[in-house]
Amino acid sequence: MPRIDLSLCTGSVVFMAKTSVQYLCSECGWSGPKWVGRCPECGQWGTVEEFHEARPAARSRTAEPGRTSRTKASDAIASSAATAITEVRTDSVERVATGFQEFDRVLGGGIVPGSVVLIAGEPGIGKSTLLLETAGNIARSCRDAKGTVLYISGEESQAQVRLRATRIGAVEPNLLLAATTDLATALGLIERYKPTLAIVDSAQTIISQDVDGISGGSTQVREVASALIDTAKTLDVPVLLVGHVTKDGSIAGPRTLEHLVDVVCQFEGDSATALRLLRAVKNRFGPTDEVGCFDMSGEGIEEVNDPSGLFLSSNGDTASAPVEGTCVTFTLDGHRSLPIEVQALVTDSVLPTPRRAVNGVDANRIAMLTAVLYRHGRLNLLGNDLYVSTIAGGIAKEPGCDLSIVAALASAAKHSPIPRTTCALGEISLTGQVRPVPRLEYRLREAARLGFTTAIVPIMRKRTVIPGLNIIQVDSLRDALDALGLSSK
Repeated sequence: MPRIDLSLCTGSVVFMAKTSVQYLCSECGWSGPKWVGRCPECGQWGTVEEFHEARPAARSRTAEPGRTSRTKASDAIASSAATAITEVRTDSVERVATGFQEFDRVLGGGIVPGSVVLIAGEPGIGKSTLLLETAGNIARSCRDAKGTVLYISGEESQAQVRLRATRIGAVEPNLLLAATTDLATALGLIERYKPTLAIVDSAQTIISQDVDGISGGSTQVREVASALIDTAKTLDVPVLLVGHVTKDGSIAGPRTLEHLVDVVCQFEGDSATALRLLRAVKNRFGPTDEVGCFDMSGEGIEEVNDPSGLFLSSNGDTASAPVEGTCVTFTLDGHRSLPIEVQALVTDSVLPTPRRAVNGVDANRIAMLTAVLYRHGRLNLLGNDLYVSTIAGGIAKEPGCDLSIVAALASAAKHSPIPRTTCALGEISLTGQVRPVPRLEYRLREAARLGFTTAIVPIMRKRTVIPGLNIIQVDSLRDALDALGLSSK
C-alpha cells in the first residue's frame, strides 16, 4: 500500500466559511436557514425570501462614539460622558402638549422631548389623521416661538397630505411636509430643521441603504427604528412613528421595534362606528392603563372628554321612559369608568336548538348565566331564543357585568322594565352568589355623577355613602331579582 506524505498537504487545507444566507418572511419577520413555501410563523404563502445581511465594517462602528454616520452630531463625545445621577436635572424637561387632552392623558401629560412614540392600528382607523391634526395643533402653538413641525410621509405625496390637512384644518405655515422613503434623507431633514416634533409615516415604508432587505422587512424596520431613536435622543427631538399591524392585530415587523421605542400606543376602533380608542401598551413616562376616546368624522378626529352618553340609548337622559330588556352597568377601562347599556330580547324558539346571538358580550358567559338563572333564579330561559347586545360597540365582557346581563334577560322575559335611574354591578358565580367587583366605589361615584339614583351591588366590605345614590347590597341572585322587582313567585 503506497504511503501518503501528509507533509505535502500541510498549509493547503482550506476551510470553507459558512455562508450567512438567511431566509426571512416579509410578513412577520421569521428567519430560518432554509427556504420554505409557507411561513411557519404566520402561515403566509410566498413571503419567505433569501436575505444577505450587510455587516458594516468595524471601523464604522468604533471609530467615533455613537452612530455618527447617522446622527452627524457634533456633541457626540460630550453627550456620552457619564454624569452622577444626583447632578442630572429634570426641571428643564417640559412636555409638549398635543392639543388633545385625551392624547395627553394617554401619554402621561404630553410628549417628552427626545422620546419616540409608536402609534399602531389597522388600515383606515385614522392614525395618519390623528397625527396630522396633532402636528397642526403643535405647529399652531409654537408659531410665536419660531418652532416648526416636520411631517415626513413615506406613503403619500406632499399634495395628498396637503389635501387632507386642508380638510381637517391643520394648515399652518410652520408645518413642514416632506415625502421620502430614504432613511438618510429623513434623518438629514430632522438634523437640519431640529423641529419641535417630527412625525414619520410610516416606519415600514422607510428604507435604509446601508442594509439589505425589502421595505417593511425585519432588518429594515430594526435599522430604521434604531437610526430614528439615535437621532431623537441626540438632538432631543420627539418623534412620532406610525406602525402597521398584521391581520392578527400585532405590530408588523420584529418584536424588537416595541422594545426600542419609549411609548407604544394602539389605536383601536370599529369600522361600523365612529368611536376610536387610544390605549398605551407601553409607556416609560406615564401609566399604561389610560384610554383616550375620539370620534372620527369628515372634519377629522374629535376628542370625547365625557364618553358617558356614547353607550346609552337615551344619551344619558335618565328621565326618559324605561324600556323592558335593558339594564345599565359600569365597566372599567383604565382609570375611566364607562356606563354600558345591556339590551336583551327573549323570544319563543321555533328551532330544535334555541339560538344564542350576542354582540359585545361573551357568548359562553351567556350560556352559563342562563343556567344559573334557571337553577337559582327560578326563571327558565333554556328553551327560548336569546339575543343580548350592547350600545354603540361597547364591550361588557368583564365579570362585573354579569348582574346587569341577568337583569336585562329577566326584564325581557317578564316584560317588566327596569327604571333608567337604576344600575346593577356584580359578578355571578355558579352557586348563585353575587360577588364583588374591583373599584366598586369609583364606579358608584360615576353613576351618581350621571344621575343614577339606585345601584344594585354586592355586599361591600366597608360602609360607603354616596350622596344622591341609594345603594342596595345583595348577597345572592334571588335577592338581586327581588330588589329589581323581577323575582319569580
